[in-house]
Amino acid sequence: MSESRVAVEKLRAELAALGVADAYEIGDEATLSVWIGLVVTFREGFYRWREGAVKCRHLGTDPAGCAIRVARRYAELKADVPPWWEELEKVLRGGAAGGYP
Repeated sequence: MSESRVAVEKLRAELAALGVADAYEIGDEATLSVWIGLVVTFREGFYRWREGAVKCRHLGTDPAGCAIRVARRYAELKADVPPWWEELEKVLRGGAAGGYP
């Protein structure tokens, strides 16, 4: 298993423990989609994501600490879901998409 995959799995487990259960790996072993506009990648020993125009990073040796920061951002984004999301979700994924952004 690659270092990236291990790091992403650890972050996903930590997020799930914080109640962020809808994060999923995109498929490249280094990217985790958490919510609309919140995608976390792991490279060069750091978790990286964006909060608006700000690029954020967190040490890869601290997935629990990173999960706290990402879960906070997730809560902010989920509290302000774009109005276009529900219709787009139905069109692109059908009713089975549920809450997965």
